Amino acid sequence: MEEGLCQNSIPGSGFVDKTRIVEAKPLRSLAPVLPKSLQSSFSGRYPSVFPPFVLFDEPQESQPSPAPMPAPLRSYRNPLDEEEAPHGSNGETSSPMEGLNGNSVDNSQKRAVPPMHSCKYSQKRSKKTKESQFDLSPSVGGISVATREDGDRELVNLVLMTYDSLRRRLCQLEDAKELNTTMAIKRADLRASNAMTVKAFRTNTRRRVGAVPGVEIGDIFFLRMEMCLVGLHGQSMSGIDYMTIKDELQEEPVALSIVSSGVYDNDAEDNDVLIYTGQGENFNKKDKHVIDQKLQRGNLALDRSSRRHNEVRVIRGLRDAANKNAKIYVYDGLYKIQDSWIERGKSGGGVFKYKFVRLPGQSSAFAVWKSVQKWKMSSSTSSRTGIILADLSTGVESIPVSLVNEVDNEKGPSFFTYFHSLRDPKPFSLAQSSYGCNCNKTCVPGDLSCSCIQRNEGDFPYTANGVLVSRKPLVHECGPLCKCFPNCKNRVSQTGLKHQMEVFKTKDRGWGLRSLDPIRAGTFICEYAGEVIDIAKS
Repeated sequence: MEEGLCQNSIPGSGFVDKTRIVEAKPLRSLAPVLPKSLQSSFSGRYPSVFPPFVLFDEPQESQPSPAPMPAPLRSYRNPLDEEEAPHGSNGETSSPMEGLNGNSVDNSQKRAVPPMHSCKYSQKRSKKTKESQFDLSPSVGGISVATREDGDRELVNLVLMTYDSLRRRLCQLEDAKELNTTMAIKRADLRASNAMTVKAFRTNTRRRVGAVPGVEIGDIFFLRMEMCLVGLHGQSMSGIDYMTIKDELQEEPVALSIVSSGVYDNDAEDNDVLIYTGQGENFNKKDKHVIDQKLQRGNLALDRSSRRHNEVRVIRGLRDAANKNAKIYVYDGLYKIQDSWIERGKSGGGVFKYKFVRLPGQSSAFAVWKSVQKWKMSSSTSSRTGIILADLSTGVESIPVSLVNEVDNEKGPSFFTYFHSLRDPKPFSLAQSSYGCNCNKTCVPGDLSCSCIQRNEGDFPYTANGVLVSRKPLVHECGPLCKCFPNCKNRVSQTGLKHQMEVFKTKDRGWGLRSLDPIRAGTFICEYAGEVIDIAKS
């Protein structure tokens, strides 16, 4: 089991200066090994202190331009009128997801701006402009028409990285109340997706049956909007994505991809078989009586695909171990519909059922995920092959750290001791005097009177769920001299492990550390701890 590697250091504890953040890449795939072309193209391009964010440029009609260099988000302005969704003549607000499926977004409708005769109106406009201080307008680089329609692995990673950086920055501004929250789009994930769609900063917009260029089996997505931006699944909410195709005799819809969310007990015992329930509620909300699902839209597309035997992309929606209220999505490869039927649902109405069978010869994804879940849930060590110790930390960590060797008979790393804290044989003192904040209970984003926020250049460094907004050479967390409570959100690195880790034996690189949970970019993994060795004695 080498899928899902996430190498880092062995965690420790105890009071040390926990202001330095060790850079950690996200676990985005069950087999997160970057191709050589991507490694070479990224090497040396990103300064260590820059967050992974790219500004937008107008779509280029010429040859693809080189991937742009990331730049800090805090220096950009954000004109609010460009983000406000246009209103139609019937008074309904346009959907923030308009244009996600390859449709153009019409920005021609703009609200009339009243003349600024009054001082009061002028002050309101100034306040609005001050609340949003980043610009979504183009500046560096873009995506050509060709690469926008058909991408590759590098471009897919670039789009995902840019989206996540923008979303985190928006979350930071929302938490600090620096954004206008009266706008039509309030969620940061939708705002970021809408901004990238308007600027055509996306890829694989050409609708297709089968595999998507640059998206690999086992790739993990933390939000549905990520799948939309890279062309894996074009629907932001619906579980069935389809398109209409024409042949010599007729035109009919065919299914392109489905998202199995697990709401309808879609899983079968065989990991390569999926029993999928059609879309549409089988009860009438208004009259509260049971009705049957209808053979239309997505259901009709699945029915036609079962006759045509075309390939359908399957994405598995799974519970996020780090957040029980959220889901992650794993791309499980190509399937074909082998059978379909109608049965009675729990409420009594007729529902469509489709039997999906995975095409042979594809790398494992969902099967690996299921195996990992069994390892995590098993209370006995006998069911896990190669396990040496169930908890290498001997109970020091709140989450056990297992020791596993599935390669040979070695029983553990030589000369290895698990340190729970940083050990220095010599006493040391800080180069400069330290002081803490005077916040009551917890530090609040946007509170510039907080000395810890001031030391972080005026920004709260983490989002509400403890994710680092952008990479910095130094992040100041609250310490023992601060008056805020231990559960302050600016003490992320002091709360210990949040993901299940294990030390494992590799085939040709000794012992390593990996996670059994997917990890978001910017998430704290563990503290870099060990014994400090004097240079003279080394």
